[in-house]
Amino acid sequence: LSSCSGLTHEAHRKDVEQVYLRCSEGSIEWMYPTGALIVNLRPNISPASYKHLTVCIKPFKDSAGANIYLEKTGELKLLVRDGERGPSRVYCFGYDQGGLFVEATPQQDISRKITGFQYELMSKGIAADLHTASAPCRPCSDTEVLLAVCTSDFVIRGSIQNVTNEAEEQESIIHVGVNKLYRQKSKVFQLTGESGNWRGQIKTLLECGVKPGDGDFLFTGRMHFGEARLGCAPRFKDFQRMYKEAKDKGLNPCEIGPD
Repeated sequence: LSSCSGLTHEAHRKDVEQVYLRCSEGSIEWMYPTGALIVNLRPNISPASYKHLTVCIKPFKDSAGANIYLEKTGELKLLVRDGERGPSRVYCFGYDQGGLFVEATPQQDISRKITGFQYELMSKGIAADLHTASAPCRPCSDTEVLLAVCTSDFVIRGSIQNVTNEAEEQESIIHVGVNKLYRQKSKVFQLTGESGNWRGQIKTLLECGVKPGDGDFLFTGRMHFGEARLGCAPRFKDFQRMYKEAKDKGLNPCEIGPD
């Protein structure tokens, strides 16, 4: 039912199952859905921290057979309608706004239906950065860049090899050649081919209008549902300048060695 190893579930009523997920990220796959699931996210952190959490879900592309609701004290708010198609949408809500209620829709033939979605729990601040539409497009201030270097899931020096635009998904894929890898949380950037070059892909919004360009950039960003999402990305020479200025004043929030 779930790829999260912290799964427990219990029969609630004959047609409603209670599912408890202890992991901060994972996925639910419900084959041949009938009745309903109540999905309780119970991460292994202090309950006092729950109010600072945001939950995001991303339905599988071919997910079908159930509606997904946000449920709190018996009130249902529709999040994802059965069979809803379009760009790979992500739905986010505050942890304290309720839990997930997944209800199967009447089907002539349930044998072909699988309802599924990925989920992630993150701090409200990180979620806001990822899902504020203008955030990936606007230039970052010097302070934001220096902070991004310390807190991002990946930090690399690299060049834009190519940009692929996906109109249907409303996203651009930046194909990056890596000159120096400072940090990566997941193995998005890897050695490829016999030449031994490091390469990887970073996604951003199509509306940002990213184009291939000469020179090196400092790419920073977050991992989100297994994909690298672009954060601050100044030209590398601009980053060197701001890093040196901050270091000379003793104001750089962390050491990185930008040479």
